[in-house]
This record gives sequence, C-alpha cells and structure tokens, in this order.
Amino acid sequence: MKTEVSTDRAAAVELLRKGEIVALPTETVYGLAADALNPIAVAKIFEVKERPRFDPLIVHLPDRAWLERVAKICSADRQLIEELIDRFWPGPLTLVLSKREIVPEIVTAGLDTVAVRISSHRVFSEIIRAFAGPLAAPSANRFGRISPTTAQHVMDDLNGRIPLVVAAGPTMHGIESTIVAIRTGKIEILRRGPITAEQLSIFGKVNIVTAEKVSAPGQLPSHYAPKTPLRLVEDFDSFLPKPNQRCALLAWNAIENDERFIAIRNLSGGKDLREAAANLFRYLRELDGLDVDLIVAEPVPDQGLGAAIMDRLRRASQGSLDARDRPG
Repeated sequence: MKTEVSTDRAAAVELLRKGEIVALPTETVYGLAADALNPIAVAKIFEVKERPRFDPLIVHLPDRAWLERVAKICSADRQLIEELIDRFWPGPLTLVLSKREIVPEIVTAGLDTVAVRISSHRVFSEIIRAFAGPLAAPSANRFGRISPTTAQHVMDDLNGRIPLVVAAGPTMHGIESTIVAIRTGKIEILRRGPITAEQLSIFGKVNIVTAEKVSAPGQLPSHYAPKTPLRLVEDFDSFLPKPNQRCALLAWNAIENDERFIAIRNLSGGKDLREAAANLFRYLRELDGLDVDLIVAEPVPDQGLGAAIMDRLRRASQGSLDARDRPG
C-alpha cells in the first residue's frame, strides 16, 4: 500500500466513509482514525498498530450532541460532568462513561464503559464534522512506541500500512489527553495529560488511580518506549556510562556539553513544562534514531504538567526493560 501525505481533508473524509483508516492531527498527538461505529474499520486500527484487543480506544465526537448517543451519564454525576465539559471541551480531556449499545465491543475492549472527548484541533474538527459521526482514534504509531507529534513521525512508523496521513504541522500539547472517570462526585484520573490534577481539583476531589487492570486507554505500565533502552536517572550527577557505552541525554536542566553523552536534547531551555511536553516525543524520536546504546532521561518536576511527562518517561523506561526481557 502506498501512503500519501497530504492536506486534502476531503480525501480523508471519503476514505473514512469507505471504512478505511487515516492518520489525523489532533492538539495532543497524531491519531489513527476510523469510523467508531464500524467494527471492521476499527479492527484495522488494531491490526495496523499491532495493538492488543484488550486495550480500549478513545472515541472522538463531532460535537457535544453526540455525547449521549454513545454514552450514558449518571444523574448523580451529571452536574460535575457538565461542568468539566463546559470548561475543558473541546480540548485534551477524555471522559470515561457508561457505554450505549451503539458502540461496538471492539472499541471498548468488551468493557461496559467508553472513553470520549472532543478535539479542539481545527483540521481534525473540520474532518470529523464533515464525516458526521464519531471516530475512534488512538495515537498513529506502532503499539507501545513513541507517540507521533508530526506527520513524518507517522510515516516513520506506518508508511505502507495506511492510505493517508493528513499533515498539519507539529501538535500543540505533544502528549496524550488526560483521562478521567467520575464516580460518586469524585474525579479519578486514569491517565495524566495536559489537563492537570490541579486544574481538575477546582471542580471536586481528585484521586490518581493506579490501575490493576486496564479500564481505559493508555494504562499499560510499559508504553511510549523508544527502541533504544531508556533509563530515568534520578541521581544524574553520579551517572557514569559503562566502558564504550554510547549514551544520549534527554535533559531538563539546560546542558550544552557533557562528555558522558554524544548527543543532548534539552526539553525546555526556560524550564517551561508546556514546552517540555510539546518536545518530549519529538526529542525521544530524534535520540532513538542516533543508534546509541542508552538514552538517559533527567527527571522533570513531578507536579502539574510535569507529572504527565514523568508518567510517560516512567512507562518508556519500563517499556525498555520489558523489551530487553523478551526473547529475540
């Protein structure tokens, strides 16, 4: 299959209507979209990404009117849910709600809940509104690997596997949406993202949930991993490479030169967490392409948006460990 990179939004809509999958830009990362109500189309997402079927997908809605067509809202939690929607939609907040029968089982991995959001990205919004239905759209990369924040990143992973990538420059946030569930008036964060616990706490009590089993997208412990082993080093100053080990550094503190590393990427020269989040996956991909033995990641402040960045780094580090433990 030849993969086209284009800005042709009409072509994307036509392919989606035919049951094909298309990579689209969102404000978080590039997503691999398919008609969420067509189980055969959704199955192509799992096949192309090599994603396990037990990992559910986020359903993107064309507008708010679609919400209660795909999900049920508990009356006791309606006010809080509507407050969150009023504040954060369109935007990078995903809500996990009880599903309606219209949503295929393959989308929700057999769960009785569905994860939903409305994207604020202009191009994505134009395409989904023209399509006039919900789209399932996880990140447009091979499963477990670094999420794509540019059209070229999508091509690096999926060239020849999908018909079209709609290009619209780099994404704004650079990390996936925050996922929450509302239970008896409490906000449970199932995956950290651009909407922080501090922002959500204005609306109610917030709990960070450590999942024992998958109940929403993006909860697997090993994820977002480069092919190169990644180590999150808390005691950075004392780190020493092994003899003849070629290391690269993903830095939080501004560093220009360090003889321990053959390449350095500074997440943000001004220690801006939003800039760091936007750069995270792009720099991981750049360092992953240098054929080094190890990527060393320096921790960022584990609060606010930094907590979401650290979540990705910890999972990437765990993913590197898991990959080394698998037989070749």
